[in-house]
Amino acid sequence: MLWTIFVILLVLWLLGLVSSYTLGGFIHILLVIAIVVLIINLIQGRRPL
Repeated sequence: MLWTIFVILLVLWLLGLVSSYTLGGFIHILLVIAIVVLIINLIQGRRPL
């Protein structure tokens, strides 16, 4: 499920960069949070979701 959220946020973030459409930076904040959670899971040795 984490990978699904990450991919969705990544696509929305890229669309925001291309079309200059952002939700007040909200998508960028969510993408950063998703990356941090992914890194924490990798450091702890858990299998990425």
